[in-house]
Amino acid sequence: MKTIEHHVGFVLCYTIYDYSGYGASTGKPSEINTYYDIEAVYNCLKNNYGIKQEDLILYGQSVGSGPTLHLASRLQRLRGVVLHSAILSGIRVLYPVKMTFWFDIFKNIDKVQKVNCPVLVIHGTDDDIVDFSHGKQLWELAKEKYDPLWVQGGGHLNLESFPEYIRHLRKFVKAMEKLSAKMNRQRLSSVPSIKEVKHNGCLSFGRS
Repeated sequence: MKTIEHHVGFVLCYTIYDYSGYGASTGKPSEINTYYDIEAVYNCLKNNYGIKQEDLILYGQSVGSGPTLHLASRLQRLRGVVLHSAILSGIRVLYPVKMTFWFDIFKNIDKVQKVNCPVLVIHGTDDDIVDFSHGKQLWELAKEKYDPLWVQGGGHLNLESFPEYIRHLRKFVKAMEKLSAKMNRQRLSSVPSIKEVKHNGCLSFGRS
């Protein structure tokens, strides 16, 4: 686990890993193995570092959105999820099908609806690999929507080069920090629920 302080002024502890068969990892690349991989990383953080799911923001990019939503749909107390150039499903990258087939892979279109924490969706309007419509529909299906970032002119692999990317990501992280602090205060005072202001289906975090 590493710590990074970005030049815009926020500090993050982060864990990066390679899926089976990719990068420095051995094994065979497959959908099920990516699920085993992310579960192993989560169990390592939980058991070896004492990290609670309430302190985690999961970040999934492109195909990596599959294992991210797999885990997020199973953990009910995550702090947040970021979907970067995410896919609706494997087949939908190739064909705009209207139904989900049993043999499809990374069925994010179904799993995003089971996520119970704020979801930030980031997608480029000129993405020529995963169409912009994937990001829009994932955001529409999310239960706890955070203001999305639609990067005008952004492609599939260059969103980090746009200044609004880091600004919006920083805003999201800070909002999740405030939300976590508010939840902790309410636990201490035995208040049963947090207060949220919702505008157009998006969470709006004001001062406590």
